Amino acid sequence: MTIHHNPVNNNRFLVRRAVLGLQVLEDKTNIQQQWETDIMKRRKVKSICGKISRSSVVVIGDLMLDRYFWGQVDRISPEAPVPVVNVERTNVRPGGAANVAWNLISLGCEPRLIGLLGKDGQARELRGLLSAQNISPEYLVADSKRVTTEKIRIVAHNQQVVRADFESDGEVGGNVLGRLGKVIDRAIEGAGAVVVSDYGKGVVTMPVMDRVRELCDAGNIPLIIDPKEGHFDLYKGAWALTPNLKEAGGFYNMKIRNPEMLDKVGRDLLRDLEAHSVLITRGEEGMTLFEEGKRSRHFPTRASEVFDVTGAGDTVISVLAAGMAAGASIYDSIELANAAAGVVVKELGTATVDAKELAGSFPV
Repeated sequence: MTIHHNPVNNNRFLVRRAVLGLQVLEDKTNIQQQWETDIMKRRKVKSICGKISRSSVVVIGDLMLDRYFWGQVDRISPEAPVPVVNVERTNVRPGGAANVAWNLISLGCEPRLIGLLGKDGQARELRGLLSAQNISPEYLVADSKRVTTEKIRIVAHNQQVVRADFESDGEVGGNVLGRLGKVIDRAIEGAGAVVVSDYGKGVVTMPVMDRVRELCDAGNIPLIIDPKEGHFDLYKGAWALTPNLKEAGGFYNMKIRNPEMLDKVGRDLLRDLEAHSVLITRGEEGMTLFEEGKRSRHFPTRASEVFDVTGAGDTVISVLAAGMAAGASIYDSIELANAAAGVVVKELGTATVDAKELAGSFPV
C-alpha cells in the first residue's frame, strides 16, 4: 500500500502548531506579568510591618524544643550499617507553637504564647530561649506529669540523617486544663488575632477549642488554625485554616494529585468546617486560597531555592496572623506570608524573617 504525503498540508500543520505554541507561551508570560504587577510594593509592606509592630497575636498550641547536631560523615559504623556523624556544632531553637511566637517577635509583633511544659531541664531551657527573645512566659503552664517535647535532628552534609523525639501526647485534662483555660481567658482579651498551632501533642482539645472559639466570636477576633490530621472536628468555625497538601487530602483519606482534586478538597473543607477561608500550602507550587462564594486564588511561590522546609508552615501562619492583626486584607497578608516562607526555606533548620528582610523581598 502506498501512503501519499501532502507537503502542503504538513506545512500548514507545522505553522498551526508553531502559532499555538507561541500563544501558550504568550498566555503564560501574560499570567506571570499580571502576577508581578499584583505584587505589593515595598512601601506598602513597610506600612503594614509598622502596624504589625503595634499588634498582638495569641498563639495556642504544642511547645517544642528543636535541637540540632551538625556534622560530617566519613565512615560507616562497625556496629551496624549506619553512618557515623562527626558532630562539629550544635544549636537549639524554639519549635512548634514556640516557633510561631518566635516568628511573630522577629516581625516586631507581640506574641502571647500559651502551651504546656514539663518540669524538666528541657522546660527550663525553652523558657530561657523564649526569655532571650523577649517572649513572655506569663501564659505557659507547667505539668509535672508531662515531659517537654524535644525533637533532636542530626544533620550531615546539610542533609537530615535521623530524628529522635521525646514527648507526651496525652490530652490535657483535670487541674491542668483548668489552669490552661484561665490563661486563655487572660491572653485573648484585646488580641488582634489568635493562632492555634496543633502538632497533636495534647494541648488542642475540644474543651480548649470550644473556649477559644467562644472568646474569638465574642471579640470578633480572627481565629487561624494550622491543623493536624485526625483532629477534623476540632476546627469548625475557624476564620482560616492553613493545611499543607498532605494534611488537606488527609482529612478525606485521599492524596491530592491534580488541580481538580485540589479544588474539590478546598471547597469541601470550607463547607465541612464552616470556615471563612482555607489556604492550602503547596510547597514549590505556592499557595491556593479558597473562600466561600469566590473563585480560588493562587499565589505562586516566592522561593528561588529550597534547602529546608522545617518550620515553614509556622512562618506562614505567623505572618498571615500578624498581617490580619495589623488590619491588612487577607490577600495582602498571604502575599507577606508567601514572601516570608520564600526567605526561611533558604535556611537549614527552623528560621525566622524580620520586617527588614520581608520588606526587602518586595519590589521598590
